[in-house]
Amino acid sequence: MFRIGELAKHFGVKADTLRFYEKEGLLSPSLRTPAGYRLYSEDDKRRLHFILRCKRVGFSLKEVDELLSLKVSSCKVTCREVKAVADTKITDVEERIAELEQFRDSLRQLSEACCGGLESAEHCSILEALDGKQLTAENNAR
Repeated sequence: MFRIGELAKHFGVKADTLRFYEKEGLLSPSLRTPAGYRLYSEDDKRRLHFILRCKRVGFSLKEVDELLSLKVSSCKVTCREVKAVADTKITDVEERIAELEQFRDSLRQLSEACCGGLESAEHCSILEALDGKQLTAENNAR
């Protein structure tokens, strides 16, 4: 059995992380001592490892909960069901990447429109563009 601090240290996370996962229903200590200390079993340790691996590859807590449910009932579900969770996440990640690329391109345009000089930023093209003012040839020179 592991106390909360021991288990947290083993995985390089804080005890608060385990408490949070407990609050979210993802992890429960197997026992509590009469003094209220949480005690975790080897099964709990494996479950935490699974949760942390899911988080590292980008799954949300809701998705982790879904994957845990599929894992617990793995003899009753198909690989297709598990794959669907991963495929949905891939689609989400690809959409987020496309959004981030748009952010990058917009930021690059803002940066390229600015002279980056040492003069006052009173008429800075970046600030004006973010303020909703139109970029003009004159602003592009600033």
